[in-house]
Amino acid sequence: MPNDTPDDAASYRERVDRAADAIRQEGGTAPATGIILGTGLGALTDELDAEAVLAYDDLPGFPASTVESHEGQLLFGELEGVPVAAMQGRFHLYEGYSPKEVAFPVRVLATLGVETLLISNAAGGMDPHHERGDLVLITDHINLQGANPLTGPNEDDWGPRFLDMSEPYDPELRDLAKEKALDASIPLHEGVYLAVVGPMLETKAEYRCMRQIGGDVVGMSTVPEVLAARHMGVRCMAISVVTDECLPDALDPIDVEAALAAAGEAEPKLTRIVKGVVREIGAPVAS
Repeated sequence: MPNDTPDDAASYRERVDRAADAIRQEGGTAPATGIILGTGLGALTDELDAEAVLAYDDLPGFPASTVESHEGQLLFGELEGVPVAAMQGRFHLYEGYSPKEVAFPVRVLATLGVETLLISNAAGGMDPHHERGDLVLITDHINLQGANPLTGPNEDDWGPRFLDMSEPYDPELRDLAKEKALDASIPLHEGVYLAVVGPMLETKAEYRCMRQIGGDVVGMSTVPEVLAARHMGVRCMAISVVTDECLPDALDPIDVEAALAAAGEAEPKLTRIVKGVVREIGAPVAS
C-alpha cells in the first residue's frame, strides 16, 4: 500500500475539516465524549436522546458502510445527561478501505472536540476462560493488520510523528469501567486485543499462534481508530463482546447468526457499563 503524497495528505486533512464543518452546520454539537458502536451493539443509541442524526452518506468525505448490521449514521445528543457523539456503524479494512479511511470518522470527531472515545466491538475469544457473550476490557493490543493510519506525511498539529503507545487504552477509564461493572455485578474480563484484516476467520494454526504471542481476543476493527484517536490526544477505552469461542482443539465452524445473537444478548451488560462510564466522566468537577 503506497504512502500518501503531500498533496494526498493535504486533501485528506481538507476532507476531515469539510466533514466537521458540515456536521456543525447540520446541528452536530461539539461533545467531549464519542462512542463507536460495534457489530450487533448499535441499539445503545436507543438510550441516547438524539438531537441530530446524520447519515454517513450525507456527510462529505465519509465512507459508506457495507456491513449489514451497521446502520451508518452519526448521532449527537445526550446519554445519561451527558453530551455525546455516537457512531452507529464503522468501517473495516476488509471492506477495501485504507487505514486512513477507516480512521476518518475518528479524525472528524476529534476535530469537533471529542476528548474521550469509548469503543465496543465483537471479537473471537481465544482465552479458554472466556465464553460466548462475555465482556473483555481491552488492556492493550497487537496489530497484525499490516498497516496503520499514521503512515505517510504527518499532520503536526494533529499529533507527533512518532506516537508513544505505552498506554493506548487509558488506565483511568479502564479502572472506571471495572468499577461500574463491579457496582452492577457484571463480570468483566481483561485482555489483549489482536487485530487482523479479515474478512475470513482464522485457521486453527493461526489461533494457536495468536494465543502464543499474547492475544486474548481477536477482531477486525478498533486498532486503526485507536491509533488515530491517540495521535490526536483522545483518551480511549474499548470493550469486546466475545461472540464466538476460538479454541483450536475444539473449533466449530463460525455461525454468524449465533455471533450476532450473542452480541445482542450481551448488549444490556455493555450498555450499563458504558452508561456508567459516560455519567462519571461527564459529571461536573466539584470546586
